[in-house]
Amino acid sequence: MIRIATAAALVLLAGSARAEDLIRLNTFPTARSLPFFVGVEKGFFARHGIRLEFEFTESSSAQREGLASGKFEVVHSAVDNALAMIELAKVDVVIVSGGDGGTNEFIVGKGLSSYADVRGKALVTDAPNTAYALQAKKILLKQGLKDGVDYRLNAVGAGPFRLKAMLEGGDNAAAIMNLPFSAQTIEAGLKSLGRTVDLLGPYQAGGAFVLRAWAKAHPDVLERYLAGFITSVRWVVDKSHREEAIALLMSKRNLTRSLAERSYDLMIEPGFGFNPDAKLSVEGFNNVLILRQEIEGGPAPRPEKYLDLSYYGRALKLVK
Repeated sequence: MIRIATAAALVLLAGSARAEDLIRLNTFPTARSLPFFVGVEKGFFARHGIRLEFEFTESSSAQREGLASGKFEVVHSAVDNALAMIELAKVDVVIVSGGDGGTNEFIVGKGLSSYADVRGKALVTDAPNTAYALQAKKILLKQGLKDGVDYRLNAVGAGPFRLKAMLEGGDNAAAIMNLPFSAQTIEAGLKSLGRTVDLLGPYQAGGAFVLRAWAKAHPDVLERYLAGFITSVRWVVDKSHREEAIALLMSKRNLTRSLAERSYDLMIEPGFGFNPDAKLSVEGFNNVLILRQEIEGGPAPRPEKYLDLSYYGRALKLVK
């Protein structure tokens, strides 16, 4: 597991010196981790009195377990993972902001060219019952292919592991991939059958979620953290920072220039990449709920059960 930390100095808030509050963050090792690197490098979190430490997870299962056990305070991940924590693990978490549309594409293996080519082979996923696995199941279901009947699941974990499995080939026929991994598969000769937002409609992918009890106990810390994140996203989507952002992706994520350029340009597309100010897309979130109910079953979900955007609203007022 990769761990990135910043040791920041004391900052002046409200005219007096205040020690920074520590936030331990867990996220995925994708190109969309760029705002965290930016926020640390530019001091956006420190400006709001936050010392950020973040680490990359190997899977959403490990991530959910870590949040539940108090290993870290904040998770940035597909918000459907929060729904799974609430409904399946019965852990009281709450989604406190949006983030991005996922930059997801449906990728098929080398030599394959259609959804029909997945029949009899494996769909490569992270966790088999959350987020992008559900997107993939729905896409294949629309093509007449049913999980466990027409294809099997190969749950290998986060993007780097899905990339490895897809490049190895064999029975690994398809996967939902996001940046930079989708771009890497295409450079390697694999094929995209389309963006998931084009195939399924708007989707609230990435967002921030926390234990509800922790949020209630530390509202000021959470709001200042979110203010730092919003500031970082604003910097990223500002095209005047393109060259610096590309350089950060190359150095922090070890990408070639072509991969960094493609990742940046696609990540700043509204609806596909970062949401403006990391705002949660109501339409996209409703589609997350509908998809989860359709694929996993259960009663009709109520959005308010999973959301508390009051922290985000107050954080937005802190951003100048």
